[in-house]
Order: sequence, then C-alpha cells, then structure tokens
Amino acid sequence: MNKLIWMNKKLNIKYHYLLLGGIILGSLVAFVVYCFTGEDNITFIDDVNTGNQGINENLSTDKLELRNSNEYRSWKNTTDTSFTSLFNGNQAVDLLAERPNLVILWAGYAFSKSYNTPRGHMYAIEDMDLSLRTGAPKGKEDGPQPAACWACKSSDAPRLIGQVGREAFYKRKWAGWGSEIVNPVACADCHDPESMELHIPRLFLTEACTRKGMNIDNVSEQEMRSLVCAQCHCEYYFSKEDKRVVIPWDNGYSVEDIEEYYDRMDFSDYIHKLSRAPLLKAQHPDYELAQMGIHARRGVSCGECHMPYVGENQEGYNDHHIQSPLAMIDRTCQTCHRETEEILRQDVYTRQIRVAEIRERLETELAKTHIEAKFAWDRGATEEQMKNILKLIRQAQWRWDFCVASHGASFHASQEVLRIMGNGIDKTLQAQMDIMKVLFKLGYSGDVPMPDISTKEKAQRYIGLDMKAENEAKEIFLKTVVPQWREETKANKLLTE
Repeated sequence: MNKLIWMNKKLNIKYHYLLLGGIILGSLVAFVVYCFTGEDNITFIDDVNTGNQGINENLSTDKLELRNSNEYRSWKNTTDTSFTSLFNGNQAVDLLAERPNLVILWAGYAFSKSYNTPRGHMYAIEDMDLSLRTGAPKGKEDGPQPAACWACKSSDAPRLIGQVGREAFYKRKWAGWGSEIVNPVACADCHDPESMELHIPRLFLTEACTRKGMNIDNVSEQEMRSLVCAQCHCEYYFSKEDKRVVIPWDNGYSVEDIEEYYDRMDFSDYIHKLSRAPLLKAQHPDYELAQMGIHARRGVSCGECHMPYVGENQEGYNDHHIQSPLAMIDRTCQTCHRETEEILRQDVYTRQIRVAEIRERLETELAKTHIEAKFAWDRGATEEQMKNILKLIRQAQWRWDFCVASHGASFHASQEVLRIMGNGIDKTLQAQMDIMKVLFKLGYSGDVPMPDISTKEKAQRYIGLDMKAENEAKEIFLKTVVPQWREETKANKLLTE
C-alpha cells in the first residue's frame, strides 16, 4: 500500500498536466464512426485523410496535435479485443450458447434472445444496434426498448438530456435517438470539459447519492475515481411513470438492501413466462459489490486496477485503455503485491472457479424450478398455493442475477458473492420442496418431466421464441434503418466537436 500511496501523491502532482492533453483532446476529437461491414471495423476521425473537410474543418492545427497525447492513444486501444482470460476477456462471447439455462431463467425477457459478454466501451453503441434485445424498429417511435437504454452507452446521452430536458429524452423510444447517439463512452463521460476535473454528468447518480445523504461535491478525488465508473456500472431500473433511470441505493448497497427497496414499491421488471414469478432483472451492480470487497475497503479505487499509472515524472499518465487488470498484472497487482504474475493470476482464477462452481449449481436448480412451477400451474395449482413459491423464486433469481450481472464480482467480492449465491440455492431448494407439496395435493407424486434444453436453440424453442423471425428482422434493421441513422448523423455533423 505504501507504493500505492506514493503513486497517488504523484498522480495528484501531475493531475492537471495529465488531463490537459487527454481530456481536452477527448472533448475535441474523441469521436468515432461505426460501420457494420465487419467486426471491429472502427474509423477514428484523426485517422481519416485531413482533406475530408466534413470531419476536420472545425479543428485547428493545435487542437489536432492533441491527438498525440498518451491518454488519447491509450483510449483508442479500447478497440483491441485480443485479451483472453479463463473467464471472459475482451471478446463478445455468446453466453446463451455456453450456458443454455440462461434462456430459461430469462424466459419472457429480452435477454433470452441474446446475451454476449461486453467488448468494452468503444463498442457500446455498435453492440446495442446488433443486439436482438433492442429489436428491429422501423421508425423512431417503434421497437421494444425505451430511450433510457442509451443512458450509459454514450457521451451523447447527457448532451441530449441537457439540450431537450430529461422528460423529452426519456419519453421517446430507443430508436428515437438512433441518429443522435453516435459517439462511444469517452472523455466527457468522466471529465468536465471546462475545469478538467472528474465529474458526474449523469443526474441519476447524483440524485441517488443525495438520497443516501452523500454530497457529490464533497467527496475526495480518490472516491471520484470510482464514482465516475459507478454512474454506469451500478444497479438501476427504469421508473414505471416516465421510464427514467433510477439507482436504488436508498437503503444501501447490499443485495438485501436493494431487494427491500424494490419490494416496498412492489416493483418487478417482468413476469416469468414459465413460472409466472414477478422477477427483478439486475443490471450490472459492479460498484455495489466492489464496495464489499477487500480492495475497496482498503481505499483502492476502480482506476488503480483498470486504469493503471504508466511511466515516470513528466511522461507519466493513466492508461485509458480500460480493461481487465489481468491484462497488465505488472502495472496493476504488482504495484502492491510482490508475488509473480503467474501466482497472482492463478489466485484470481481460484476465486473465479469457486464462484463458477456455485453459480452453475444455482443456475441448474433455478431453471429446473421455473419448469416445475409451470408444471404445477398446468396441473391446476391456484394462486394461493403458488404465492410463497413465486416469492422464493423471485428472491433466488434476484440473488443469482445480482452476482452474474456484475462484471468482475467473483474477484471484487468473492466471499460476498458466495454468500449471496449460497442463499440463492437455499431459496431455490425451498421452492422446489414447496412445489412438490403442491403437486402431491393435486394428486401427482412423480418426478416432473424435464424438456431437452441442452442447447441455446432447444431452450429458445421451448420457451416459444421464433429466432428465425427475430434474426431476419434484425438483419433488415441493420441494412436499412442503421444506415439511415448514419446518414442523418453525417448531415447533422454530430461526429465532430
């Protein structure tokens, strides 16, 4: 920790120097054009021939030279998807194909159609367009998702809210802002373009902190190095009234605290298609679970591990290629720990393997429970008979989803994750026993027949999804609607400063 403290002091000394190159640059030229002609096909404006006046006409020579800063260069490396690890990496991996039980767990919710591991900030918009979860809207007021889905995917979202107001922004559909939200997560998402200070442009985080009694203006710089991440890497929901983003931290950060918040307002994200349980869908409570781990409790911020300090003296800077610390152990773990890279890597893997073992057991039993509940309904179970069973299923699935939706949770707070999932298994098995009691009262004492859900395709057919139609509609959307959005973007010059 002494070395970490020394590094932080050093970082503070160089703070304004570091930001001057990286943050102003980000505000001026950190924009990209997305193409759908091939994987990882991204063009940066500073890589385009300067004769293209449509892009560079408003940028002075001095401003364009800022592209050479280390912060900007490292940020551009976020396009790199080559890093792999034992669990996840920088690639888009089809988790429904790897774990078909997920299709059953999310039956009745869009995640049962597609769910890939994230590739990183640079691909946030493209991956939204490609996802089957966003549907295939034909017009600006068409499609299944609200505008709130854009809130954390782009620096354009806060800009638009500032221009049109929150009410006008959130009342539209996701497709309504398709031609306006075009730039990825970048400098303005974390830095004030005028003062260069870390800041929170998303009001839903400052409002959540205010309700908790925390004044954002009074937190330390070290705390801000995590809170700027928390504005998107947190649990949230869309309000029923106006579909705006709300962070449910009023009671605290724990899975039980947030569950109590939702229960008090009788909130659920969807009704499960098989069990009919009113379920909560966790988003990505990364900040919440990280606060329960040993690193956060010792004062380590997100930045130390995901944006490590590089270089010495005047040449030093924070690496803006945000990725897994395992990709750069010499600059992350080893700034505090003296073990070899391989020992440290295996230490992380050990925690992840243990969590994965419990997770797989919970997923298997929970999927089985949904199917058993459907069987009970089909045999004539009443709402009164199923009431406590549905409550147990809701509680079990919330605990499972809270852990699996959090990126890095198995390392950030492995002990807490194991506690939560163990509690989830307990509630799942209670639900199974109660279902058997209901079936016995209905005159059935045998085993519940289980369908073949051994592949993603079989599981999706079982829950009634027409994936051929879904994929065909998405293909048309990508070939017709998205190119139209990009033409509107160019016409409105939204890819320039």
